Amino acid sequence: MPPDAAPRPLLPLWAAVAVSAGAGALFDVSFPSVAWWPMAFVAVALALVTLVGRSIGGALLTGLAFGLAFYLLNVDFTAEWVGPLPWLALSVLEAALVAGGAVLISLAYRWVPRAVPRRGRILLTSTLVAALWTAREAVTGSFPYGGFPWGRVGTSQVNGPFAEVVSWTGTAGLTFLMVALVAAAVELVRAPRRRVVSVRALLPVGAIAVIATALVLVPAWTTTPAGTMRVASVQGNGPAGYFDEREAGEILESQYEATEPLFGADDVDVLLWPEGSVDLDPEESRVAAAALDRVARQVGAPLVANRIDRRGDEYFNMSFLWRDGDGIEQTYDKRNPVPFGEYVPDRDFYASIAPDLIGMIGRDYTPGTTPPVFDIDGTLAGLAICFDVIYDALVWEGARDGAEIYLFQTNNADFRGTDENLQQLAVARLRAIETGRSVVNLSTVGTSQVIAPDGSTLDGLPADEPEHMLTDVPLRTGLTPAVVAGGWVNGLVSCGGIAVLVGLGVAARLRARANTKTPAP
Repeated sequence: MPPDAAPRPLLPLWAAVAVSAGAGALFDVSFPSVAWWPMAFVAVALALVTLVGRSIGGALLTGLAFGLAFYLLNVDFTAEWVGPLPWLALSVLEAALVAGGAVLISLAYRWVPRAVPRRGRILLTSTLVAALWTAREAVTGSFPYGGFPWGRVGTSQVNGPFAEVVSWTGTAGLTFLMVALVAAAVELVRAPRRRVVSVRALLPVGAIAVIATALVLVPAWTTTPAGTMRVASVQGNGPAGYFDEREAGEILESQYEATEPLFGADDVDVLLWPEGSVDLDPEESRVAAAALDRVARQVGAPLVANRIDRRGDEYFNMSFLWRDGDGIEQTYDKRNPVPFGEYVPDRDFYASIAPDLIGMIGRDYTPGTTPPVFDIDGTLAGLAICFDVIYDALVWEGARDGAEIYLFQTNNADFRGTDENLQQLAVARLRAIETGRSVVNLSTVGTSQVIAPDGSTLDGLPADEPEHMLTDVPLRTGLTPAVVAGGWVNGLVSCGGIAVLVGLGVAARLRARANTKTPAP
């Protein structure tokens, strides 16, 4: 059959914008704290429906509506302490990237019928649309200033039956499969109705059913058990927020006091404190060094803690392994400091726009280069500090370096009472499944949890209370397919989708020229 003309819009522009905004709001519902994962499928379906047959300008507008509705709700925690400007700026930037991705998807809907015969069109359209959605997530996760890989479709499924797929494909691969499934369903509904249903016509329906069943039934990749590690972890609930009023040493004091119930505990392998847990330099403060020595001695285990470290004119968000009598033995510097939170890129430019806000960030943290792994008496522990956890490459690097367990340190004190800590905890749970390793996710103020390799909760602490956990945490070795090939999956899907779209555009233009030159019969 010859190619067809481009499809007409399924909705008028005014309705498409409204539906797209509603889809963005529904997408937010799939994330914590509501965490109603089926809404991600509904949201993606509605978003795609608004882009069928849409012009470039219309796609920009509908994509922008989706992005704004989603991000204004999903990252509203960024306005908690410094007002609406950072929240609005981040939401508008991310929404603009979503709008750019919407244009590419609308071009796919326009060019596929112009360049490809009907046979196989459902498969090509659904996979291409999914690849372009995945490519857009790859861009938002890397651009600008290292990107903001927050709110991905795959991440929304941590509470659903598809979560175990991430151990095979990574989060990007799960995004691709989910969007492909939804896009195929949209195409089936759009397909012309036939009076006689043939076996060939039912093939796409069967393929979609098989994929959906496989996504639900496929088990997570099983890594190899390697014993257990007894981890003592302490949530001090001290005044650790950026704007909290405190005296020097108050955070350390709160951590110390919350750790005292663990003094004399049996067979502890490591004691974990959260990000920002030491607010005095123990290499310069004898009081701080003595406190850390006593904690490590009384618990009978090395301490993994975190503090700000100044080296010359540079500042680092540094985690360190402290041992009684020996001091700091190993360090890890945060790889991904938060733009406009822990450093200001292009400071002079942004200071000219919002000098008061930029002036509040008094120092710029330098990205670290040290490996994200500590050797704790022969057991390798992977590390991530707060914002680090949302970056695939860093977490995978820890597993490839031999990590048998992950120790994630975070400070959510500036986001008390918001969804931020729950959203970050959901990412940590997905990391456990993705890597096949246990995760101890410890916050200064909560919510803190110990997560098993299958994503289930082994132990937990309530938010806003000084508390501790003492947990025998499973160790695992071996690499999941996601760790081995997740980067390749993301790159091939994203780049492949762009390449196919360009090829279809060229083919559609060539066919259009050929048709104009062919004389009418």
